[in-house]
Amino acid sequence: MLVAGTQPAAGTVDVMSTIETSRVITLGAVHNFRDLGGYPTADGRVTRWRTLFRADGLQRLADDDLEVVRALGINTVIDLRTHMELAERGTFPVEDHPVAFHHLPVIDVTWDPGEVADPTAPHADFLFEKYLEMLDMGEPALAEAFRVLAVPGALPAVFHCAAGKDRTGLLAALVLSAMGVSDEDVVRDYALTEAAMVRMVAWFEQHNPALVRRFEQQPSAFMSAAPGAMEGVLSLIRDVHGSTREYLGTLGVSSVVLADLEDALLTAA
Repeated sequence: MLVAGTQPAAGTVDVMSTIETSRVITLGAVHNFRDLGGYPTADGRVTRWRTLFRADGLQRLADDDLEVVRALGINTVIDLRTHMELAERGTFPVEDHPVAFHHLPVIDVTWDPGEVADPTAPHADFLFEKYLEMLDMGEPALAEAFRVLAVPGALPAVFHCAAGKDRTGLLAALVLSAMGVSDEDVVRDYALTEAAMVRMVAWFEQHNPALVRRFEQQPSAFMSAAPGAMEGVLSLIRDVHGSTREYLGTLGVSSVVLADLEDALLTAA
């Protein structure tokens, strides 16, 4: 378990300068489907392209979008959303593209706007605290996600939540960091979601304007991917546990699981 403390000072990450369009899988109704390949690791290797993906609501996949995803050869889908979200919105269309589907909810309920005590506070401060709560509540789901991804033949895989920002962002950060990707690159990957939020809102303006009105009534922090939040999480994990791998060990993720995932996900640079 992580112990909340004072958030480390946020670094400066220019979101616009880190947008890598080659990572984005262009789809019509899914807006934050991204490739986690191409990130260098501390031992000189690199994460494989077209092997592990992060995404937003895959229940919207249909027709041409589904054909694009089918071409990626996805074998495993991990859904991090709540039971209520699945009941209300549906799931990945397993009947149209059979995969090993795993529902691993990180939280019990989605955020309540009333949780934002000070709407004027920096977004990173709110997100940092919420991410620590997510990590504590979601420990079993996050640990199981690592075990699922490390199973032989599980990759290519995709994990997702609703917007592909917070729950997905945390799992992506843990995976990349555990594989030896630098904090700078982990945070840059997280921050790419800012552009995806713009794409998502533009799409909903056309297809579900009422939902956009709901977005507008929510605290702006709910739509933010403030880099300082993820910087704070990674720094605190290191301060408390020494490394992301040691933190994952406290969740029951074995060194064997991590080694198996390394073998499947990393390749020579």
